[in-house]
Amino acid sequence: MGRQVSQTVSGMPIPQIATRSTSCSTGEQERGRRCVTVIIVNWNSGTLLAKCMEFIRKQTMQPDHIVIVDNASMDDSVATLETYDRVTVRVSNVNLGFAAGNNLALAECDTEFVALLNPDAFPKEDWLERLMASADTHSHIAMFGSRQLCQDRLDVLDGIGDLYHWSGLVLRNRHSMRQCDADLISREIFSPCAAAALYRRQALVDAGGFDEDYFCYVEDVDLGFRLRLAGHKAIYVPDAVVHHVGSGTTGGQHSDFAMYHGHRNLVWTFVKDVPGILFWLLLPLHVVMNLATILWFALKGQGGVILRAKRDALLRLPKMWRKRQAIQSTRIATVREIWRLMDKHVVPTK
Repeated sequence: MGRQVSQTVSGMPIPQIATRSTSCSTGEQERGRRCVTVIIVNWNSGTLLAKCMEFIRKQTMQPDHIVIVDNASMDDSVATLETYDRVTVRVSNVNLGFAAGNNLALAECDTEFVALLNPDAFPKEDWLERLMASADTHSHIAMFGSRQLCQDRLDVLDGIGDLYHWSGLVLRNRHSMRQCDADLISREIFSPCAAAALYRRQALVDAGGFDEDYFCYVEDVDLGFRLRLAGHKAIYVPDAVVHHVGSGTTGGQHSDFAMYHGHRNLVWTFVKDVPGILFWLLLPLHVVMNLATILWFALKGQGGVILRAKRDALLRLPKMWRKRQAIQSTRIATVREIWRLMDKHVVPTK
């Protein structure tokens, strides 16, 4: 499977299983060719990763580089991969999480674009080509979201981007809704779901990548929010289609694992990212929303998990407030612009 080399990441030895990796040459860049790296963060995905790779092989536009970060999987999901040109696989001795795993891969990229893809997301043949075509058309846009369909019900949407409710709740727009004609129209979105999204690499680098304190869940909304604050925009590309299993390796969206990280991280996102006077005006609503979710999940028998999530969110508030100061000090977007993008329905909508 190619030669074995070793590097140290965060003080830990990370073995690299790699074939010859390639990216855009200077000549290709000078000729105007758009170059893209696909990043996949894997954790115990079983046969899903190999299936995802087969769909990548069939893309009408082949990526210039594929970086797979394996987060200390206990199955053979990486071992079963057949190596080929343009692929680098990094195997971590510990589970770095989705955020740090993507940052590790991002540090190795030198292409103009990076496309993030979950191992349980299976793109149509022209997925990458459609995203890149949209990037060529919208040169002022930094984030591009896909039309995600449920793997088991292809007439039902997994989502068309992420919503940020004024209470601080985050939702995937149109999740579990039957697809309609309006879902085939491109539009501005708050941020893309990182299960299948394209970004201009330099925008991610300038933003500092994902917040590794999040580990997983809501980290893509936080990243999109920070990119928004830095003056970037996001667009939904309906022709870029993936079939998504969704939470295929974390026990489902309602598991204790998903609930803990999601509800902890949405507190941090509100504290870090909601700008200016909006933070103080919406803070009472955010507090009420958190109290309501504690009651809701307690009635469903998950009171211990939701309380632990909120406790841990509060314990790190001083650190998140310091991050807020750094983020808001360089903000370009106006408070009015962020307010325009928020979902302001009384009850959060899909």
